[in-house]
Amino acid sequence: MNFLAHIYLSGSNENIMLGNFFADSIRGSKYLDYPEEIQKGILLHRFIDFFTDSHTVYRQSKHRLHEKYGHYSGVIMDIFYDHFLAKNWNQYSSISLEKYAQIFYELLERNFATLPEKTQNMVPYMIQQNWLVTYNTIAGIEKILFQMDYRTKHRANMPQAIYELQQYYQEFETEFTIFFKELKSSCLKKINEL
Repeated sequence: MNFLAHIYLSGSNENIMLGNFFADSIRGSKYLDYPEEIQKGILLHRFIDFFTDSHTVYRQSKHRLHEKYGHYSGVIMDIFYDHFLAKNWNQYSSISLEKYAQIFYELLERNFATLPEKTQNMVPYMIQQNWLVTYNTIAGIEKILFQMDYRTKHRANMPQAIYELQQYYQEFETEFTIFFKELKSSCLKKINEL
């Protein structure tokens, strides 16, 4: 799962959202340096990653990409799954994706000093280019894949994966819907446990 799903699965607690959003920048036990609610967000992020990587349906989706994109097939699949969340957003939220994104960007701006440096460097681009809303179109996904490919020094030619997205679009969307229902339910339980 990529940014949109991680944020969404945090529920309405702003500190859990923040921790879940920047968790990839926090290694090992460094999460203990943050307030308790942000710690919960970081731990929730790790739970989501583990759940996703070990889930049969997600692995089935990722398998279609593995031969061509290797290690990066997971990165690409996370972006594809965020696309299906964004595309079908009105099935998951009562507020528009545009409004949801704006609320989250404002949260980031208010808490900018709390964010790790790596995340601080990324956030202005995220807001300016409106990444969360960009996920909802194939053209937007292609743009995001291009940016990801640039950051990885073009090791995997990720923008080419748009062809697999189009070729297996229905299969990916069906798999996402099944997977995300289970993930959402598991996250609600996990938040209550944390």
